[in-house]
Amino acid sequence: MKFSIIKCLFAALICLAAADQAAFAQNKATDGSSVFWAELQKLCGKAFAGTLASAPENDVDFKGKELLMHVRSCEKNRVRIPFFVGADKSRTWVLTRLKDGRILLKHDHRHEDGTPDKTTMYGGATTSAGSAVRQMFPADQQTVRILPAAAANVWWMDLTPGESFSYNLRRMGTERFFSIKFDLKTPVKEPEAPWGWKD
Repeated sequence: MKFSIIKCLFAALICLAAADQAAFAQNKATDGSSVFWAELQKLCGKAFAGTLASAPENDVDFKGKELLMHVRSCEKNRVRIPFFVGADKSRTWVLTRLKDGRILLKHDHRHEDGTPDKTTMYGGATTSAGSAVRQMFPADQQTVRILPAAAANVWWMDLTPGESFSYNLRRMGTERFFSIKFDLKTPVKEPEAPWGWKD
């Protein structure tokens, strides 16, 4: 009888320890996205020049063009970052903080008159809290419907405070890889509103 009670108490202690460890791991993980989000918010209102760190050999959209990101709009749970490629002002990265702490990335594409492009609002949400310096966004079902070829896409953003921000895309199982790195040490002049926005 005593042995059974001791056995039960021991099992209960193991369960409690495991629960504490899981809670600690969850809190630690949640801190990753919280820190990332807080650091992103600190960039609000600033613009930064970028360089093309990697692109497919046949790329004609980004090579040799001026690249600029502007952390233009910051709300408590949403940050919008227009991304300019030369004179093309069609792109905005929209980051939304979800109720569970994860982050959703969407690509808002507009025509010059402000109307949505037929290929817009694709992206995905993080599947975990990520880390303080990196958040990864695998393609979601909406993306698969919009761009079937992008089903294997994984986007990620790296943010090293005071140093750099990078936007990256890998299409898993292929050689398709983009990486654009922005210098956070030297903010540049804020650009005009992107297409579809009003100052």
